Amino acid sequence: MGYWKRGLRGSGLEEAINLTNDAYKKRKLAIIQKVPTPITPVKFDKATKYITLAYFEQKSTVDYIGVAQGVPICFDVKETNQKNFPLQNIHTHQIEFMENFIEQQGLAFVLVHFVLYKEYYCLPFTTLKVFWENAQTGGRKSIPYTNFDKSLLVPVEGIYINYLDVVNRLLSEVG
Repeated sequence: MGYWKRGLRGSGLEEAINLTNDAYKKRKLAIIQKVPTPITPVKFDKATKYITLAYFEQKSTVDYIGVAQGVPICFDVKETNQKNFPLQNIHTHQIEFMENFIEQQGLAFVLVHFVLYKEYYCLPFTTLKVFWENAQTGGRKSIPYTNFDKSLLVPVEGIYINYLDVVNRLLSEVG
């Protein structure tokens, strides 16, 4: 079991996704929920009411799961301050989960935020898997920013990260 002793990395990004998901639900476009990560607190700061040390009870799957217009979708949200997306941010159990999800006719992807460029990309699982498998056999351990498909750039509309626009494009290519 791993230990957690950090701030909430990417929590601003997750909050934006949560707000977006609320807007999708209100507009009846999708029902997407955050998958809670099961943790057991070890240290708790009573003054601030924050958990300062915890361990993961089990491996989590992805950050979000739900259905959009009748299609099951799951995705993870990652953020990078680099000019590439480090594949160490993806774990074997996540690859296996997304692979199984696709076998059940779902759509799986990673939403990647490049902080340096202030851009969000939808990284389809099929693309991720090619890079990930290559990294497992000694290849490059990251995906360069330049390898991200510009047609999968996710529009940002105020506080909302409108990833469903890109999801609709991916679905039209698949089906």
